Amino acid sequence: MSAIDPRDPRGYAAGAPLLEAWLQFQSDVDAGGMAPFSIPGHKHRVDLFGEVVRGDAPLFAGLDTMKQSRGLLAAAEARAADAWGVDWCRLSVGGSTHANQAAVLALGRPGQPVVVSRTLHRSVLLGIVFAGLRPVWVRPEIDVATGLPGAVPVDAVRDALAANPDACGVLIGDPSYVGTLSDIAGLADAAHAAGVPLVVDAAWAAYFGFSSLVPAHALDRGADALVTSARKTLPAWSQGALLLARTTRDGGLLDPDRLQRGFEASHTTSSAGAILASTDASRAMLQRHGEEFVGGLVGLVAQARRQLSAVEGVTVLEGRGAGHPDGALVVDPAKLVVLIAGTGAHGHAIEDDLLARGITLEMADRDVLVPLVTVADDERSLTELVEALTAAIDRHRGIPRPVTPSAAWSVQSQPALTPREAFFAAHETVDADAAIGRVCAELIAPYPPGVAVLAPGEIVTAGALDALREARADGGRIAYAADPTLDTVQVVAGLPPVTPRA
Repeated sequence: MSAIDPRDPRGYAAGAPLLEAWLQFQSDVDAGGMAPFSIPGHKHRVDLFGEVVRGDAPLFAGLDTMKQSRGLLAAAEARAADAWGVDWCRLSVGGSTHANQAAVLALGRPGQPVVVSRTLHRSVLLGIVFAGLRPVWVRPEIDVATGLPGAVPVDAVRDALAANPDACGVLIGDPSYVGTLSDIAGLADAAHAAGVPLVVDAAWAAYFGFSSLVPAHALDRGADALVTSARKTLPAWSQGALLLARTTRDGGLLDPDRLQRGFEASHTTSSAGAILASTDASRAMLQRHGEEFVGGLVGLVAQARRQLSAVEGVTVLEGRGAGHPDGALVVDPAKLVVLIAGTGAHGHAIEDDLLARGITLEMADRDVLVPLVTVADDERSLTELVEALTAAIDRHRGIPRPVTPSAAWSVQSQPALTPREAFFAAHETVDADAAIGRVCAELIAPYPPGVAVLAPGEIVTAGALDALREARADGGRIAYAADPTLDTVQVVAGLPPVTPRA
């Protein structure tokens, strides 16, 4: 992939109003032409404690005036809406977390059911708490060959909607954390037949729709709203994300005013200009050079898959056709997922070796490694990754073991209260074993991927605790729990225990 000239990134500034404003702002700062008496308080002085503040430009009284008289944010959001072919877009500086929660707040009213893929990020669950909705969980199929989540069945969503005729929407993550894909067109048809919108969290595939080598984005396949992260696979600053929607103004099912209120409800009033500018630039890059950059990314991942699959015991996650003995599986062609159970090596040991070489991974558990490859990678960086992975696997080889699905994908939930009811209820802390049969008051997840094994309002089961303890004993991190050792669990006070379903 071609290098980008940092002085004028391929002319992106001319088509990216926020980037153009940021470049001018930083030029003025460097030339000493700024005398700010507005936030941020560091006033761009790098002599106070170094370069950490360099590039931090506010949107208000920075890229634009305090009164937004230049209309730069609105112009950038209109360009993004046009790029994805819809009529509504907001750029978020709160990541896909904020964008997901804004989308949830645009659905329904407190007490209404919403059909939700269980493997969605915890931000969606907390959005459900904010909105007061009742989740109706649908689970993806577990792929027998890899133990990873596959597609969310269209029939499961259709059945959930039929059983809950007052549902207000469907929330699906696609691609999944590991890059597996669902039938978005089929899911959209099921949702629309029930008269409700389909919202897709595509945080890990902002590049979909911008190259012939990757799938169309979810909005093109029938979804009503799309959440995506510019900062995950595109060259944007951390926390850069987009929420895009086809609203009632454009024949869609989502109210633009409700979307706007949902977005503003938890958005900062002091947006970071550098985050916005980099998101704007990433959009311009996709529109102008998506075929080149995204095509190059797909080529790099294909090369890495070939090289790693040649390593004894290693399997890489790839798509399979309908005639395959393990069944069909559709996978993002730009996602690299490495399965190492067949090598006997432990993923944490491999991760430690890579960290010693300055190589980080997006995810590493015992059996699965997810190196995040993006449009910023090139042949040199992928060669270094493959060589380091291969060497680490060879150093840590052991007895091959069978594939075991992660607790994040496999534990069945047993709801008792809505997440909102449990979140706001009085709680008590009890020994973990005494929590079995009680209603959980907190969210507990192995991280990554941050998918809840126990959520507020669900009955604590021995199976869920055993799976979480196994993940922790195996060296994994238990996230979000008040007690990450799992010696204790927070439960709803005043409710007697029940016997969990087997």
